[in-house]
Formats: sequence, C-alpha cells, structure tokens
Amino acid sequence: MRIYGVDFTCAPRRAKPITVASGILEGNALHVEDLILLPGFAEFEAFLARPGPWVGGFDFPFSLPAELVRDLGWPARWSALVAHCAAMDRPAFREVLDRYRNSRKPGNKYAHRATDRPAGSSSPMKLVNPPVALMFHEGARRLLDAGLSIPILRDNDADRIALEAYPGLLARKQLGIRASYKSDTRAEQTSSRRAVRRQIVDALQAGRPLDIKIEMEEKLRESLIADGSGDLLDAAICAVQAAWAASRRGYGLPAGAGDGEGWILTA
Repeated sequence: MRIYGVDFTCAPRRAKPITVASGILEGNALHVEDLILLPGFAEFEAFLARPGPWVGGFDFPFSLPAELVRDLGWPARWSALVAHCAAMDRPAFREVLDRYRNSRKPGNKYAHRATDRPAGSSSPMKLVNPPVALMFHEGARRLLDAGLSIPILRDNDADRIALEAYPGLLARKQLGIRASYKSDTRAEQTSSRRAVRRQIVDALQAGRPLDIKIEMEEKLRESLIADGSGDLLDAAICAVQAAWAASRRGYGLPAGAGDGEGWILTA
C-alpha cells in the first residue's frame, strides 16, 4: 500500500513548502522512499490527484467543533460545512471566528472537538500559534474538491483515503518527549533540538510507539534529523500514523467517532 504523510501549511512557499513523506507499507514495515516539497497550492492539488490506491495522513484539522457549527447555524454535514467556509475569503472567515471567540466567557474562549483533548491538539478555532483554523480553511476545501474518501466524514468509493494525523500526539503523548524538537526560527534551531529529532527518528526506526517500523536510506534519515523546522520529520510521523491506520480495520477510528468533527489518528 502506498502511504503518504503530509505536513501542511496554510501559506506554502519555497521557503516553507507543504512537505510529503512517501513510502510503501509491507507488513509492519514502512519503507520511506522519498521526501517531496510542494511550494504552492497548485502543486498540492496535483499531489491529491495522484492515482490510488493510497492512504494519506494530513496534519491539519479536517473539521470544526460541533459546538461552534451549531452556535453559528452552519451546515452540520461535513461537505456542506466545508463548502460554506470555502465560500468565505480568509479575512471574512477570520472575522467570524474572532467575533464568536469574543462572545464567549473568559476561560472558555475556544470550542473543541471531541478528539482534540485526547490528542492534545489545539482548537480548530485558533488563528495564531498555530493558525489551525486557517489550515482547515485552506486544506479541507482541497480534500473536498479532490474527491477523496474521508472515513467518518465523507466515505465514497475513491481509492485515495485521507485521514487526519497529528505528529504532536505521537511525540509528546506516546513517546513522552517533552522537549521541543523544531522551530521555524533559524536562531532557535539548536543542537539540543537536533538531538531530540534524532531520538524520535531512532524510536520510529525501532517501531515505537505504534509497532510500525520506518525503514529508509541513511540520506533520508539524516534529512529528517538535519531539518531544524521539523517539517520533514512531521511528514514522516504523519506517514507512520497513516500506515498504522491502513493496517487496521476501519482505519483504527473509534466506533461512533466524528459527529461531523472528524477524528485524529491513534487518539
């Protein structure tokens, strides 16, 4: 099975591309063959159109909290919700979320999906640090337009499967790594962060924590360790999460998950 792991950005460019780890899953071994850089949305859309079968893990929220959707009177069905949000440009989408957040009580400004707390992920309402709301706004519409099958949100007969991944869940909760391993600021790309990336890569190659063992050439391994932004490593982690899902019935998603909100792999 072809496996992709995708580290996404809502503003791709040559200096900060969307990053893809590509590999083949055989048994519990994921053979990572390539690291692909997509400098713009046009390249990302072309990637989504690659023929299947494949399973991809994408690092951005696929949907919004049901509480937010209900309060704003937006469509509950995923495809209609995504189309509704895509009809707004970014400033309009941002303004709606700002207004909603400001209407909520202090200490409870952000609504969360059911999957966010067990995964340790940010609310998809967040517009900064990280701007996951904008990642949803740019990413989900492209999954919809590409006609992918998205379990629990939009199942169809496509043999290109998109699943929501989250590298922070594997690194922090499942491997127990508390130290930072990445930064987009060059001055903060320190040797200590590099050492943590090496620790994570070593764990993945040993098959921890998901019993999926990454195999790759030394050149690719060193690329994951050397990239101070962590984008290449995050793409590889997403690929491991997608491989874990591809080897399980129902992609390992819990029964009853979703309610239009989606679910993060392995949460």
